Amino acid sequence: MMKSKAKPAAKTRIQSENQDLILKAALDVFSTYGYRGATVDQIAAKCGLSKPNLLYYFRRKEDIYTAVLEHTLTEWLIPLRMLDVTNDPITELTNYISTKLEMSHRNPAASRLFANEVLHGAPHIRKFLNGPLKDLVEAKAAVIQTWIEAKKIKPVDPQHFIFSIWAVTQHYADFAVQVEAIMGPKPDRLKTQTAVLEILLNGLKISP
Repeated sequence: MMKSKAKPAAKTRIQSENQDLILKAALDVFSTYGYRGATVDQIAAKCGLSKPNLLYYFRRKEDIYTAVLEHTLTEWLIPLRMLDVTNDPITELTNYISTKLEMSHRNPAASRLFANEVLHGAPHIRKFLNGPLKDLVEAKAAVIQTWIEAKKIKPVDPQHFIFSIWAVTQHYADFAVQVEAIMGPKPDRLKTQTAVLEILLNGLKISP
């Protein structure tokens, strides 16, 4: 009889806190120096752990980098997962777009790091993009298609509409220097949100 594999031990509170600390420090270091320029020593110093202690959680710099990117994607995708087909589509999409804008404002370094990874062919997160991300986009595109077929919103290509939301909301993080050069430092966030919602959603609304 084959013995069942033991389940991995659950993380302790300290282990979870240290992993979060490492990922936060790593984001700052990778955002500043890029993947090639960043070192494990810099990350250890940033998060206040010894290098051996850090390597207890992640064996290599590449493992830390991949974890940062996957953590970022997982967090970003939570609002998309929450799109509920049973609710009003304009309300759902308004909440999603507004949340994405807020996330880009709150953590622009994560958005820029992810954009840079994709521009280089996504070598570290290709499996995530081809697997979990692809599955989620297909599922939520089906939600949008259901709203279209129910004549709750005007016809639009669901996948390209999701891409458009990503492009517009993350633009304010990825191209912040360009935005501020044109609009001045610290553009009005409420004005930005209102403009983006009007641009993305007005074409979907069905007149009563």
